[in-house]
Amino acid sequence: MAAFRYTHAVVSRIPNSVKTKDEDIDLNAAKKEHENYVRLLRELGLDVIELPPDEALPDCVFVEDCAVVCNGAALITRPGAPHRQKEVETIRVVLKKELNIPLVEMSNINAKLDGGDVLFTGREFFVGISQWTNEGGAGAVAAAFPEYPCTPIKVPGPKHLKSYITIGGPDLLCVGVGKDSQEVLKRMEREATFSYQTLTLPEDEAANVLYLNGTLVHRAAEEIPLSFKIFGEKIDYSRRSINYSQLSKHSSGLSSSCLLVRRAKHIRSI
Repeated sequence: MAAFRYTHAVVSRIPNSVKTKDEDIDLNAAKKEHENYVRLLRELGLDVIELPPDEALPDCVFVEDCAVVCNGAALITRPGAPHRQKEVETIRVVLKKELNIPLVEMSNINAKLDGGDVLFTGREFFVGISQWTNEGGAGAVAAAFPEYPCTPIKVPGPKHLKSYITIGGPDLLCVGVGKDSQEVLKRMEREATFSYQTLTLPEDEAANVLYLNGTLVHRAAEEIPLSFKIFGEKIDYSRRSINYSQLSKHSSGLSSSCLLVRRAKHIRSI
């Protein structure tokens, strides 16, 4: 797999209303986490576009769900939670007007799709079938990017696919040791068009990582002590760690708070 070099990241600042259903987020700590997150993206060579917070949209910081960007085009999603549609409209405008990226719209009116359920390995797509994403959503990904195989994968529980498994390096899948995580991995391995190495982590929450511009970004040692040790032993390329304990209460993990864009010199025609 050729390592993509991302050029831009779209993020949204945190509204004061962000919280989970069962527990409030420590807002000051969360804002500090987000500041450090954005700083790290810039240090890794990304041009970061920061959107202002929208107090009417407590989920707006989790921009990953709003689009799937690949090969110079963006598929605009239709999140399973209807109240998030305004977030999608905001991202649509940014991608079109700020980054001049061609947009692909979902034609199936019954399709649901959250970006947190879409895993691109660099070779193929896996789309989690969850409470937020259905088969129609997986079909939309396949139609938008026909140059890649696209496989729907049933996701257990009220989680996104990327809560269980993400890309941690060239052809490397990071996955938790838990029963549900391992079941997702088995389903993917059965259906995959290509072969991948796997890095199994003792803490399931450690599996959501970012791999961008040759660097693996994972959570800090105080949050995932056992997995942090595994990363240190097994990864021989650049690594960075970051605190994400507050923002993780209401998201899949590190991937949730940015929309990564690789803007090619020659944008493809749609």
